[in-house]
Amino acid sequence: MSADTTTTAPTALNANETRVVDGVHKDLLIGGSWVSAQGGETFEVVDPSTGAVLAEVADASPEDGRKALDAAVAAQASFAATTPRERYDILMKAYDLLHERIDDLALLMTLEMGKPLAEAKGEIVYASEFFRHFASEALRIDGGYQTAPAGGARFLISKQPVGPCLLITPWNFPMAMGTRKIGPAIAAGCTSVIKPAHQTPLSMLALGAILAEAGLPDGVVNIVTCMKAGEVMEPLIRSGQARKLSFTGSTKVGKVLLEQCADKVLRTSMELGGNAPFIVFEDADLDEAVKGAMAAKMRNMGEACTAANRILVHANVIDEFGKRMSQAMSELKVGRGTDDGTQVGPLIDDAGRQKVIDLLDDATSRGATVLTGGDAPAGDGYFFNPTVLTGVPRDARMVSEEIFGPVAPLTPFTSEEEVVAAANDTPYGLVSYVFTNDLRRALRVAEAIESGMVGLNQGVVSNPAAPFGGIKESGLGREGGNVGIDEFLEVKYIGIAL
Repeated sequence: MSADTTTTAPTALNANETRVVDGVHKDLLIGGSWVSAQGGETFEVVDPSTGAVLAEVADASPEDGRKALDAAVAAQASFAATTPRERYDILMKAYDLLHERIDDLALLMTLEMGKPLAEAKGEIVYASEFFRHFASEALRIDGGYQTAPAGGARFLISKQPVGPCLLITPWNFPMAMGTRKIGPAIAAGCTSVIKPAHQTPLSMLALGAILAEAGLPDGVVNIVTCMKAGEVMEPLIRSGQARKLSFTGSTKVGKVLLEQCADKVLRTSMELGGNAPFIVFEDADLDEAVKGAMAAKMRNMGEACTAANRILVHANVIDEFGKRMSQAMSELKVGRGTDDGTQVGPLIDDAGRQKVIDLLDDATSRGATVLTGGDAPAGDGYFFNPTVLTGVPRDARMVSEEIFGPVAPLTPFTSEEEVVAAANDTPYGLVSYVFTNDLRRALRVAEAIESGMVGLNQGVVSNPAAPFGGIKESGLGREGGNVGIDEFLEVKYIGIAL
């Protein structure tokens, strides 16, 4: 079986697409003003469905980064003094504006990142929920008051903004990863400098304009777009002015940033790489399991840290599961994200697609069998057909490396003990998925698996109201939930003598 490989991507934008791209600021946002990069440098933003240039945006220099951090530092004291209700109102106004402009924002995201319009709209809704969730959390920042155990004094416990923050976001969810960091920072009373991925800066620039319209004071959120992230961000990390770094991206880069943060002992939140096991036991509802696997594997064309990277299926049902999943994958329509009916857009760039090809070639050379897909369609853009492999050996590279593409590798297992050991045989621990109708087994396995999140009989775990994050080399700290705002707050103890 093979997927619908139609890729009728135009080489030029239509009038509506041009309007949406032209409507976005292409400069840096520093201190409430849109300014060109020092020297006027720019870089190109490319449509991954065609390879054509969408726009040119400002390419910040280290000096531009310093000015952005200076602006955040200058705004910190006054913003920290705002009331929780004021911060609530700003976030809720931004929430409303995201919904009002969902069509344009989704189209913009699809053009620069490639995901189908339906998924892009879903991301705008998801992104807006971080603003609504943390707007409410702003009103619930609390403390404590207690008597000293030995008497004679009282303890007053308060929470205060951590201070100016550096926020670095990835390209795969260009709006939601921004609001997931900016939302709690604003709610806590922190200013920030945010650096979006160079592949997808337009969504963040559009968000910056929305926040300004929502009444966010100048300098509270500053945006620097750049190609040479290390040259711009490392001096800010080592400056002594920033007090926190929040990063979403690869474990390799995260380790480098952690070393840099050690210099000034910055607080860190790190959402890093994943290698999610997706476990299907023999008693699972296979229709439900396939549906969950499609969600866990194919969200965002598989370009997600939460994507099912290792699909471990009991030997008694792997053939039937493979048949059903191959059928579902082969029916997906591949094409430009703006085309009607498209379900799978392009990968982000040629390097991303080549990695998928290399991993697939490695697996097949070790004995894996392609059930569907396995190739790239002809034409422009960085497309790859939805693929299912079976019999993937555990020494294949894709078992230990993030695929970040629409490839589902199936590996058999025979016992609970075996599959738990296999699931934990990785330095990563972001999310795991378990499908079984045995309640006792579900709880045993969920507790035994080493990951920060577990989806039981569901293929999507991300929710703004739940704590998102991993263990081991998948990260530090949590985003979302009622603990997400704590990452941006310092606890202060005041001892009072009586």
